[in-house]
Amino acid sequence: MGTTPGNRRTHLVWDWNGTLLDDNTAVVGATNAAFGEIGLAPITVERYRETYCVPIPRFYERLMGRLPTDAEWERMDGAFHRHYTEQRDACGLTAGAAELLAQWQLTGRSQSIMSMYQHEELVPVVRGYGIERHFVRVDGRTGPSGGSKARYMERHLAELAALGGISPRHTVVIGDAVDDAVAAAHVGAKAVLYTGGSHSRAGLEKAGVPVVDSLAEATALAERLAE
Repeated sequence: MGTTPGNRRTHLVWDWNGTLLDDNTAVVGATNAAFGEIGLAPITVERYRETYCVPIPRFYERLMGRLPTDAEWERMDGAFHRHYTEQRDACGLTAGAAELLAQWQLTGRSQSIMSMYQHEELVPVVRGYGIERHFVRVDGRTGPSGGSKARYMERHLAELAALGGISPRHTVVIGDAVDDAVAAAHVGAKAVLYTGGSHSRAGLEKAGVPVVDSLAEATALAERLAE
């Protein structure tokens, strides 16, 4: 991966699904496939964005009126990932994302990806979009699905620190979910949340961090936040 970390410069940690990758249609379709496993009616994109939260079983509870049983969770999680994998290749990068990533690298600053998408699948997918060279690290989830990003972000920042010159106080997490802000706070980084993904603007604003409507706004704001 091609960027050399710069000392005391703003580092961006990008979320993948719903932030760099415009995959809302696939995610909601996969969610509805999961619901179909236990006879629940499908939901709209709007309903998804109003209700989404982590851990994922809690999200399902909001929609079902109860937590799924262990057996239901296994079926629903399996159906979600099967359907999402089938639909993933039809998804494109968010508008302007490739140009923003290239520009950030050209200015000598570093960036990475920390995603709750399974690591073994994330890395080849990022590579397939031709953008892997822009990142000093690409890290995905290595444990069970459904949890929070905070502990993964902690490990990610430790790996970045080991590269030299990347500290939490000069790091900004850009994501589309309240959990991205929670994970950033957990490691002492800043966060900017993008409205184009999993949450409504009203939902994101509850996180108490800046909320923007484009990735260009997010990167411009990140430059100011981490100085």
